[in-house]
Amino acid sequence: MAQDELVARLSKLDTCAASDALDRLALRGTTTGIHPVWPCPRIVGRAVTVKVKPVGLVKSTKHLCTPAIEAAKPGDILVVDNGGRPDVSAWGGLLSLASKLKGLSGVVIDGACRDVDESRDVGFPVYARAVVPLTARGRIMQDTINEEIEFGNVQVHPGDLVIADGSGVVIIPAARAAEVVAEAEKVAAHEAKMAEGIRSGRSVVEVMETLGYESMLAKDKEK
Repeated sequence: MAQDELVARLSKLDTCAASDALDRLALRGTTTGIHPVWPCPRIVGRAVTVKVKPVGLVKSTKHLCTPAIEAAKPGDILVVDNGGRPDVSAWGGLLSLASKLKGLSGVVIDGACRDVDESRDVGFPVYARAVVPLTARGRIMQDTINEEIEFGNVQVHPGDLVIADGSGVVIIPAARAAEVVAEAEKVAAHEAKMAEGIRSGRSVVEVMETLGYESMLAKDKEK
């Protein structure tokens, strides 16, 4: 199945449905502690990975993440691994502006960002573990792009699907993406039935018990 079709289907869901689908399939991909830094819209896209490292004796001649922005395609999401560091920014306003103009869907950062107001003003979605004014210059630099990284204790490869919203960030392995999206759609449909029952006036206890909320993570229990 084409990745663009999977992105379109996933964009109609949320991170909770995606996380439940991963649980059903015994797959890892749900991260914790990474949230929107302004009231961002939900973003869905393919991963372009960036690994960041501390500056040493050899300093980079290019600002971190700029080669990744150049390599990315419209609709992609940059996934930045800065090891969860909260003390130095791995992303700023000029990068948001360049990414917005390139047509990227957003950036998710296992670490800190800055220039939140600028990112909000240009309408570029930024999800991060922390916000800090401290610049990357002279402190951290880009290590690799489009190679395997660790992001929030999840292994991420270029081309994996990324979904992020107010609940957090979920990574879906490209090799299992069709299966995960299909399961997420089942989860969402089942929960929609539950919501309909509650809105109709049925007891929430009755709805949860009769429609099997507690067993939803077992594969094929939606029937």
